Amino acid sequence: MAFYKDFTKKKMTRADHLRSDSKWEEEGTRYRKSTAQADKQRRENDQDRFDDRKRPGKPGNRFDAPKGRDFKKDRPFDGPRKNDRDFKKPAPRPERPAPKPTPKPEFRPEPEQSFAPENLLSGRNPIREAIKSGRDIEKLLVAKGDLSGTAKEIIAMAKERHIPVQMVERSRLDEITPHHQGMLAFASAYRYYDVEDMLEEAREKGEAPFLVVLDGVTDPMNLGAIIRTAACVGAHGVIVPERRAVGLTPSAVKASAGAIETVKVARVTNLTRTLEMLKKQGIWLYAADMDGKDYRKVNFSGPMALIIGAEGEGVSRLVLEASDFTVSLPMRGGVGSLNASVAAGILMYAAMSGRE
Repeated sequence: MAFYKDFTKKKMTRADHLRSDSKWEEEGTRYRKSTAQADKQRRENDQDRFDDRKRPGKPGNRFDAPKGRDFKKDRPFDGPRKNDRDFKKPAPRPERPAPKPTPKPEFRPEPEQSFAPENLLSGRNPIREAIKSGRDIEKLLVAKGDLSGTAKEIIAMAKERHIPVQMVERSRLDEITPHHQGMLAFASAYRYYDVEDMLEEAREKGEAPFLVVLDGVTDPMNLGAIIRTAACVGAHGVIVPERRAVGLTPSAVKASAGAIETVKVARVTNLTRTLEMLKKQGIWLYAADMDGKDYRKVNFSGPMALIIGAEGEGVSRLVLEASDFTVSLPMRGGVGSLNASVAAGILMYAAMSGRE
């Protein structure tokens, strides 16, 4: 934008402007000219300053300083500069090692949060007192390698009373309850009787003995159902072995639906020996087996003991050899066997019908 440099307050016409010697000047010309001159002067000063540093013999010039001479003492030096070769960067800080992850504490439920069964005995003193008092114990679990102190005494007492002792890993005991002292015991939910008690009950009632013998039944629900059916048909007792079979656990007692109050349950150490004793008492042994005679053609009369094996495996070889008769249930479909409690129920009702 141009302006008239000889501007006056007098009003001038265009003709006056044309007649005058005044000139138009572009706006900002002086400003740009002064700025350009200042930039040029600044560049010259910078060049002179750079030339002084490179000029040979210039005091303080470190490029031409003789070897062994400390040029820093020849001129004042306020501190290191970025362009100095002797400028030493501070040593980097050593990297801190990554923090180790804090291990999460292992969760151990409190005693009130433990889901241990009701018939569980934990600790050496409670187990020892239970064995001394004659309480029925299903089995005793002992941690491997923990046989010091009173553990040997408790194991000896258990074996004397024919209580099954099982050596297990300590981790298995930890899964059941954290407070075990290397030893756990499962008490019976109900008391056991002797086989003689069952025979005595039959004599008191004036009836021929009717017993149910279970060989290898491990499901507590099946045991409870069989006890319930035995009470319905009027059996005098149920006999179970100590090993490889279920006992009177809380689940079995619950499945019996109260029938455990009227039917005696005996637990024997040697099942084969018990069967030989029953045969001497004049009791006939009927074992359920797939190769046996059709149960509808068998005469169930007189004193008898009905033997039921585990589902799938059936009655063991030694028990079959000790039996007097073998009976079977006919199978029409594609299933090879019945549930142990169902098969026992059918045979018990057939026996009740034959005895009447």
